[in-house]
Amino acid sequence: MIPLLLISIPLLSGLAVLLLKDSPASKALALVSSIATLALALVAVFSKGALHYDAAWLPALGSRFSLMQDGMAKMLCLLTAISFPVVFAATYNNSYQKSGAFYGLMLLTQAGLMGVFLASDALLFYFFWELALIPVYFLCSIWGGERRIAVTFKFFIYTFIGSLLMLIGILFVYSKTADHSFALESFYHVKLMAKEQAYVFALFFIAFAIKMPIFPLHTWQPDAYEQSPTATTMILSGVMVKMGIYAVIRWLLPMVPDAVSGHAMFVIILSVTGMIYASLIAIRQDDIKRLIAYSSIAHIGLMCAAIFVQNRIGLEGVMIQMFNHGVNVIGLWIVADVIEQQLGTRKMSELGGLAQKAPVLAVLLVLMALANVALPLTNAFVGEFLMFNGLFQYNVWITAIAGISIILAAVYTLNMIQKVFYGQVAEKVTNAVDLSFNTQLALGILVVLVLVMGLYPQPMINLTKDTVDAIFVQR
Repeated sequence: MIPLLLISIPLLSGLAVLLLKDSPASKALALVSSIATLALALVAVFSKGALHYDAAWLPALGSRFSLMQDGMAKMLCLLTAISFPVVFAATYNNSYQKSGAFYGLMLLTQAGLMGVFLASDALLFYFFWELALIPVYFLCSIWGGERRIAVTFKFFIYTFIGSLLMLIGILFVYSKTADHSFALESFYHVKLMAKEQAYVFALFFIAFAIKMPIFPLHTWQPDAYEQSPTATTMILSGVMVKMGIYAVIRWLLPMVPDAVSGHAMFVIILSVTGMIYASLIAIRQDDIKRLIAYSSIAHIGLMCAAIFVQNRIGLEGVMIQMFNHGVNVIGLWIVADVIEQQLGTRKMSELGGLAQKAPVLAVLLVLMALANVALPLTNAFVGEFLMFNGLFQYNVWITAIAGISIILAAVYTLNMIQKVFYGQVAEKVTNAVDLSFNTQLALGILVVLVLVMGLYPQPMINLTKDTVDAIFVQR
């Protein structure tokens, strides 16, 4: 029942919060609901073996309400469950018009994300894929920035095309199943000719690549991150991009292994190109939100490349980095939100000397920023080391080029720290105050995860070992 409850709690709470409209109780109920979901996700993590739930859904179509929570799903459900209470706590003092609708849509997004990570039926997976995206359209278009309508429309077009291609792919593979079923195992056992595998690979990969996103399908992302309300941006960047990475591992690798091998070099080159491109663009940014957005593209590019090298050490690195990237990027977004809410600007050129006014914020930002550049003893170091090791075993020259992104990440991250927190106190910073208790608590939780995962990552590696083993057994 745990997989079902992980979806049901945020779903029912979201519907209840929607009815509260502008009631102050909406944010409190959202926070309580997210904490309950986190408690359940922790129970799942410490449960032995995979968890399952299965019930009749659309028997005439061969589709069942089938959920499966193996190690990878447990890890991503835990990331989702941690992210929402942290985001709600960090932005608790923010005010939103129609707050009930805002928090209700956020909880519906959480329900959709949980469903994506748990579904073991292709049609159900598609249902939750859309359920996770639809609330985000409304969150961005109603509570976003000045350019929110144009940006949301672009986001909609990209994701709609991707979803349509994926649906075509799902229906095609379904037509080839021996038992006319949408079950995950039925999709794994479909025998496709080489040309059919290539078509299916293209249909699914484009949808997943848009969601990650990787170069050159990334252009919706910086604008969407910049214009979305920061709480929504945190979920988009910290959790929702993992939908694409997860889907490649869960659905694409086992389903069309020959096509994956045949297109591996092409995808890796695109991913590494995106890493360097995004890092160079990040260096040129003056807006903190856009800098973090391009930084995220670079980190996702490395994960995508490490998946397609198709070796165990690279995939183990991806598993642990999916969790760690979510923790780190949400921490950076929290700092960006604090600065914007207090000072009314995100431009680094208008900031400076903030450490003198907000020393706690400075210390926590430096810790999150050092994790973002994968400093040893921080959580991201282990994942990046494993992924670069896997890439090195695949091709030394590609690894050398990808390694340039490490230097570039240090450049734009340290430049941000210096411009925002040190030097003379800028005019807009003179009235700044340090973090509120709830924001300190949210960032403190993330910093603890950064340090614990950096010092002792083995439990997370053990948690996802079953998924890695299963993938290489199937191949």
